Amino acid sequence: MVRTPITKAGYDALRDELAHIKKHERPKIIAAIEEARGHGDLSENAEYIYAKERQSFIETRIQELETKIATAEIIDTSRLPDDRIVFGSKFVLSNIDSGEEITYQIVGVDESDLNKGLISIASPIAKALIGKKLGDTAVVKTPNGEREYEVLKIIPV
Repeated sequence: MVRTPITKAGYDALRDELAHIKKHERPKIIAAIEEARGHGDLSENAEYIYAKERQSFIETRIQELETKIATAEIIDTSRLPDDRIVFGSKFVLSNIDSGEEITYQIVGVDESDLNKGLISIASPIAKALIGKKLGDTAVVKTPNGEREYEVLKIIPV
């Protein structure tokens, strides 16, 4: 079985979402289906059709979350090296061309959020930065061409 790296916070978020769906969303949709059944002809009952589609979505999401949780490998970010970038590292980069400084943390695929500075381990920039040390540069291939970044700081997590 292929294990997927994830931070403890990311794992907890998946587990919490699964618990919420099972405890709150699933019972609500079951009740909505029962209520819609009481409205008569199911073939033309829009509420029933919507509720069944929603149930299908919810059940699919439950299966996805259960699989992600089962294959997750929680990485302890409290014991990361501070001399190089690895999974879980938080760091500051400088765009060589523009001088813009950005802060990122490399996280699992399911917990990435660019607005929060969380980049996926599978992203081109993360792949280019793994193993880099303070002062190193990395060339990242993007749809808009190559970008070069310098590692300015590695922040203890």
